[in-house]
Amino acid sequence: MNNSDLADVIAASNGLTKADARKVVDAVFDAIGDAAAKGDEISLNGFGKFKVKDSPEREGRNPATGEAMTIKASKKLGFAPAKAIKDKLNG
Repeated sequence: MNNSDLADVIAASNGLTKADARKVVDAVFDAIGDAAAKGDEISLNGFGKFKVKDSPEREGRNPATGEAMTIKASKKLGFAPAKAIKDKLNG
């Protein structure tokens, strides 16, 4: 499922136009992205939590040459599903 598919489902189930539903979908993902960029945890009841995790600088190898290199520190967005989602996935 992509953003357009999600907007179509929302439009059909809520009596919205596809354009309005797409604006809602885009706004939700923009808000999640903005909160994550600030380092906030995003908790959606019944769905799960998005949390920013720090990945420290580490040593690695260039796969083409085998040469040692330093991989820069970065931030990653992790997701932990809520129990309701886990139950849906596992029957």
